[in-house]
Amino acid sequence: MTPHPAPSDRALELVQGAYDLHVHIAPDVMGRRVTDLELAARFLDRGLAGFALKSHYVPTAERAAVVNAAVPGIRALGTLALNAGVGGLNPLAVEVAAREGARIVWLPTVDAVNEAGARDRVYPPGVDPPLWVALQQQLREAGVEPPAVAVLDGDGHPLPELEAVLALVAEHDLVLATGHLGREEILTVAPAALAAGVRHVVVTHPEFPTQDLALADQAALAEMGVVLERCFTTPFTGKTTWEHVAAGIRATGVERNLLSTDLGQPANPDVEDGLALFADRLLECGFTDDELRIMTVGNSNLLAGAVTV
Repeated sequence: MTPHPAPSDRALELVQGAYDLHVHIAPDVMGRRVTDLELAARFLDRGLAGFALKSHYVPTAERAAVVNAAVPGIRALGTLALNAGVGGLNPLAVEVAAREGARIVWLPTVDAVNEAGARDRVYPPGVDPPLWVALQQQLREAGVEPPAVAVLDGDGHPLPELEAVLALVAEHDLVLATGHLGREEILTVAPAALAAGVRHVVVTHPEFPTQDLALADQAALAEMGVVLERCFTTPFTGKTTWEHVAAGIRATGVERNLLSTDLGQPANPDVEDGLALFADRLLECGFTDDELRIMTVGNSNLLAGAVTV
């Protein structure tokens, strides 16, 4: 396995008390670097507050409850990604997940129309595609290809199913993340969610190749009150540059940015190192300790529901 850099003591201290709100860990349908129980113990040892369990295919609230019972002192958060495996834009799935204590609802990720239109995407030389790309191909070959999950109608307006989902997210005060929606979808869904009463709208990895939002778009979203989620794996795996991530943060303001890792892949660094490694890179880009505390500890605690404003 390729050796990875170790985070600095300064960065490890900076991120203490933070949540990582985007991790992919075992058990999962794909190979992962660490299990949820192992990660909980490691987070506890590092002084991290907790993590959100993300699966592209199944709800995770029940699993998070088991982790919390097994490892006192850590807080795992359940989530729901509205892909085909849970019925797409399924209000019942959202209602059940909310009743089970889920915190984050992702709009379609691997089954987004935006991703379906890019299934034969060729990543730059030396850049490996995400693990789920191979799984989606296997499902197609097995004759169980997941259908794309639309969020807008043919005229670019929110579908009734989306409006129902937004209403439930607002009612239960959940976090809505945009998943792998494309530019036009994001720029339509974000204001619709805010108008529906959703308090916390997060744009998922805006630098990822299938999102790739211009800085002007990111700034407009931040002005609306949306949070931009910067994922460590996007620049770490070469899908964008650290400088581009830094420019996006500067264009939108640290108060409207969240750092997470999107880690858990076997070839990538240990999940518990991710936030500190991210902090080290952004320190090199000129961000201050206080700015990094806002983007890691402050904003993650707010979105996790650990603090209120």
